[in-house]
Amino acid sequence: MRLERVTELVTPLVHDQGLEIYDIEQSGATLRIRVTGPDGVPMGVIERVTRAVSFALDEADLGSGSYILEVSSPGLERPLNRPDHFAGAVGEKITLKTLPGPEGRIRFRGVLRSADEDSVRVDDPDRGEVSVPYDQIDSARTVFEWGPKPKPGGGSRRKGSSRKAAR
Repeated sequence: MRLERVTELVTPLVHDQGLEIYDIEQSGATLRIRVTGPDGVPMGVIERVTRAVSFALDEADLGSGSYILEVSSPGLERPLNRPDHFAGAVGEKITLKTLPGPEGRIRFRGVLRSADEDSVRVDDPDRGEVSVPYDQIDSARTVFEWGPKPKPGGGSRRKGSSRKAAR
């Protein structure tokens, strides 16, 4: 299945639902289409996009045999695969893994400070600010941080409950 042709077919269908394509990838027999919207992506819209895309791909008969279609949002920890993905994540915390080199694979975790056409700059607390060229990046994603950790010993108790045994 040619991803360029899939993109041509899918883009107007996604736009009709007020969404943008974040990424399209094929891994084995799985075709993944990630979409974004200004206020997130409601499940009902994902369902409509999935039906429309499935129908359009079947009608186009791309000759790829059977495949599994996955339509979703990129998620809270979204993959960063292209320069525009990195540019959209400037100021966010990310993790980044480099391709193997003389030092092996290097992992960075920190705030993405900048992204231009050639490289990204990450402020890693352990290594300082580092520049990594795109052609050296194996994988990268944003990092979602949950709220503060609960205080020790502050387990959940229902209002009005007591630890004292009834007498």
